[in-house]
Amino acid sequence: MTGGFLKRISKYWPTFLALAAFPAQAQTDLQRDVRDRWYNPDKPQPRGEGLLKYHMLTAHNRARAAADVPPLVWDQALANEAGAYARVLARSRTFKHSSKAQRSKPQGENLWMGSQGGFTYAEMAASWVNEKRYYRPRAVLPDISTTGDWRDVGHYTQVIWRSTTAVGCGLASNGDDDYLVCRYSPPGNVFGQNATAGKP
Repeated sequence: MTGGFLKRISKYWPTFLALAAFPAQAQTDLQRDVRDRWYNPDKPQPRGEGLLKYHMLTAHNRARAAADVPPLVWDQALANEAGAYARVLARSRTFKHSSKAQRSKPQGENLWMGSQGGFTYAEMAASWVNEKRYYRPRAVLPDISTTGDWRDVGHYTQVIWRSTTAVGCGLASNGDDDYLVCRYSPPGNVFGQNATAGKP
């Protein structure tokens, strides 16, 4: 899932991008989530591959346990591809999904972007999991969001998609922003299916 841009107030205010086609309510809620956070560039959040793996798996598998679906395993090949694409986004300063041609096999993809060093890995993942607030758990895609737009819960449903078994993530920065990419196999968000049942 990609995102509509939250307007940066200044370079010192944290920003992140997560959703496509933000409805007004979703945008307001996400602004409320970060409005009291002050980004201190002299004290960036800790980084590292081991921490990324730990926090991404922890956040994903807690959300999956709450949805009563099996946990994911870490796939280093997916992580390598995710990291390579994160570097593409950071270099180009763009924020958009990769094309199918840029993926070695069918994969789901979640994207996140925010001020460099301004957010912990846990907070990045939480921005996806917090979409649960709009999720309609017994519905099938695309009728799965109380906002009327399935993309407002698309990060969350990919996180909890029952038939997805593996995840790998990578982070890259360009001096201003961090870009997080997570790849999933098999991919979720299949139209006509329910996230936790895998079918209607």
